[in-house]
Amino acid sequence: MDTRKEFGKWGEDTAADYLIERGYRILDRNVYSRRGEIDIIAEIMDQGSKITVFIEVKTRSSRTFGYPEEAVNDQKKEHILSSAASYLQKHPQRSDHWRVDVISVERQASRQKTEINHFKNVFS
Repeated sequence: MDTRKEFGKWGEDTAADYLIERGYRILDRNVYSRRGEIDIIAEIMDQGSKITVFIEVKTRSSRTFGYPEEAVNDQKKEHILSSAASYLQKHPQRSDHWRVDVISVERQASRQKTEINHFKNVFS
């Protein structure tokens, strides 16, 4: 990858493919609000209900600064929840059942295999 931005986009594309393979329907990507951005908004059926899922994707090429998911700090959580609330105000039909997930995508130079971890319902 040439730049951090391209690497981040690759990670988001990888996460979206991962979700689609598991039955999620991607509703939107890179949704901006005054408080921040939501990387992926998806929908999944769970026990007969449609769940709107707000997904933060963290992509890393090494663990020098820790695991990717550790980058979701309290300030980032606040921005995600605020952005999710903004989205739900504009789409009230989605406000009954929702959650926030984090997907970490790692591809270290020493390993060719991409490692994906999906953390569901991390905070609300």
